[in-house]
Amino acid sequence: MFFDYNFKYYNYRLVLYMVALSVIGILVVASASGQDSSTVTKQIIGILVGFALAIGLSIIDYHRIINLYALDYAVCILLLGAVLVMGHTAGGATRWIDVPGIGRIQPSEFVKIGLIVFFSWYWNKYQEKMNMPVMVGIAAILAVIPIGLIFAEPNLSTSLVVIVIILCMVYTAGISYRWIGGVLAVAIPAGALFIYLLTQGLIPFIHDYQARRILAWIYPHAEQYAENMYQQKNSIMAISSGQLQGKGLFNTTIASVKDGNWLGTTGETDFIFAIIGEELGFIGGVTVIVLFGLIVFECLRLAYKSRDMAGRLICTGMAALIGFQAFANIAVATQIFPNTGLPLPFISSGVSSLISIFIGMGLVLNVGLQRKIGNY
Repeated sequence: MFFDYNFKYYNYRLVLYMVALSVIGILVVASASGQDSSTVTKQIIGILVGFALAIGLSIIDYHRIINLYALDYAVCILLLGAVLVMGHTAGGATRWIDVPGIGRIQPSEFVKIGLIVFFSWYWNKYQEKMNMPVMVGIAAILAVIPIGLIFAEPNLSTSLVVIVIILCMVYTAGISYRWIGGVLAVAIPAGALFIYLLTQGLIPFIHDYQARRILAWIYPHAEQYAENMYQQKNSIMAISSGQLQGKGLFNTTIASVKDGNWLGTTGETDFIFAIIGEELGFIGGVTVIVLFGLIVFECLRLAYKSRDMAGRLICTGMAALIGFQAFANIAVATQIFPNTGLPLPFISSGVSSLISIFIGMGLVLNVGLQRKIGNY
């Protein structure tokens, strides 16, 4: 297996981009945490373990991985079920489980990768039947189960990320525009109705804090939602204060967003881009965005060059995951999106997020090793 690969086709650019973002992540997390040794050590360990897994998976035929589709899907459901039964609760949400010998993990981060693998198998196997109502219906049921379990944690933001990933994969697999048009015809008015009912307090499955965050985004100047806008407003001030070159890493001025405790406990996770903007400035922020853009571009390029639909869907799924999640994290930090908790891939503190992203990228790298030769 190993000797069958031509390693001149190994995507070293993609590896370089991942390394660059990871190094930035270590530096910024160290600064955001006040150079807390425990936090920085976990970040480094997460990156090293994740990178080792990525390199290991990059030389394993991805077809072997997707052929474990049934086990993969079952493990995803079991992990999400375990969270609801015996999970660790923090901040009003139950999203973590303690694994003996490993520590605390967030299963929903790994489930994102698991579902990319599963639906890569599903749409590869049934691509010729994918526009049949029964196949679309089965796929919808298979998607709703894990999405519903994630939503029940509650974790609305991750549920939305999974939905975006699956929709991008379905589009890539070749779903008919009739289906797309039909979904949009229902989704657009349904979304408008959702917003109206939310303003009236008539959405029972949305928690109060989730509703207030959304309403604060809709009515940013309303006094009753001022508390919900606190982090985002401070984030915008921090980013703007960095100006062109930033204030420098590890600055300890009282006006610093981290030393002034303006972001609460989310400076090294959900609002890490505020630290980047303040300390690395416009140049640093644009550099990070460009690196994400290059990773997404490479994933899509490898999808185009993939030998089969399964490889194409793996690359598309990872492009959607990294692209949308990076955009959403930065959009929250700049008040483009409502305040919600999503890590910035490769950068935010969080071992589960780091390792899961690297696992997915390992699969992408293997798809690249087996790509078609002779086209762009």
